[in-house]
Amino acid sequence: MTDTADPPRKRRGAGRVTQDAVARHVGVSTMTVSRYLNQPDQVSDEHRQRIAAAVAELGYVPNLVAGGLASAKGKIVAMVVPNISGPIFADTIQGFSDTLARHGYQLLLASSYFSTEQEERAIRAFLGWSPAALVVTSHFHSEATEKMLAAADIPLIETWDYQPDRAPIQIGFSHHEVGVTGARYLLQRGYQRIAFVLNSAAGDFSAQERCAGYVQALGEAGVSPQIFTPAGDLAPFEAGKQALTELMQRATPPDAIFFANDNLAAGGLLAAQRAGVSIPGDCAMLGFGDYPFAEMLMPSLSTIKPPALQIGVLAAERVLQRLGVIVTDEVFQRLNLLECRLIGRESS
Repeated sequence: MTDTADPPRKRRGAGRVTQDAVARHVGVSTMTVSRYLNQPDQVSDEHRQRIAAAVAELGYVPNLVAGGLASAKGKIVAMVVPNISGPIFADTIQGFSDTLARHGYQLLLASSYFSTEQEERAIRAFLGWSPAALVVTSHFHSEATEKMLAAADIPLIETWDYQPDRAPIQIGFSHHEVGVTGARYLLQRGYQRIAFVLNSAAGDFSAQERCAGYVQALGEAGVSPQIFTPAGDLAPFEAGKQALTELMQRATPPDAIFFANDNLAAGGLLAAQRAGVSIPGDCAMLGFGDYPFAEMLMPSLSTIKPPALQIGVLAAERVLQRLGVIVTDEVFQRLNLLECRLIGRESS
């Protein structure tokens, strides 16, 4: 699949929402808007609420670069990922940073912790510093973030997903297809009572897309889905343990479990060993991510490996290409739809 040609780049600074525009929208002075942004306690409650609403509606971000530097071409590229500490995004971050560094650009990184609100705050802060480009994860954003992205006049890339109808450059894969692939793999190996365990992080909408793919594949095979949602306050290993324990205590336990990620699967596998549940004899297991420990577990964990490093390298190359730093082959530029790889190991 190929994506459409990139839209022409806009001049840096063109179309940026100003404090004057916010003031006109609210019907107050520019000084009042400035005071709200810098000393909100000195603004009345009524004006604070109205200005806050206008800031969100218009997609305003403060320009934190001092006057004479505002038009300068920066060497900073901002990136927001759901989890900096999680191993699944480590290769993407490293590949992105290393590729930028070879051309004199540096990475400014933030984590949203699967929260659209935290992502919104990070993006607003980043755009205020006028980065050369912005890279975000997936397409699940708040309404205010969508408006900021639409108003931004810098190269934008959405990674770890592929939605070709969206305006930002897309570099990733279909999470729905990952769910279909995993479910079909388990079905082909003869499993019929297949459960799906969602992420304990409620904001992991990509995991929900993988679950939707699992539901589709089971429906096509005439098999009823079983979806388990761990308690939201549990760490991943504990959430996997909870899932394994409660699912295997059912009157008709599953004969296979498809976990939303490898952390959950590892928690489930270790809990199975303590509970005397044979893997895969009593229940097979499949994860997502191919975390470094997946192959080292006993039994080793079957999983689906995303192209994490390739996403990071390609995203950086697309940024550099849009900034005119490098020239890449036209065909290569269009290879934004990447593939995941199913790795069958001992757990299935």
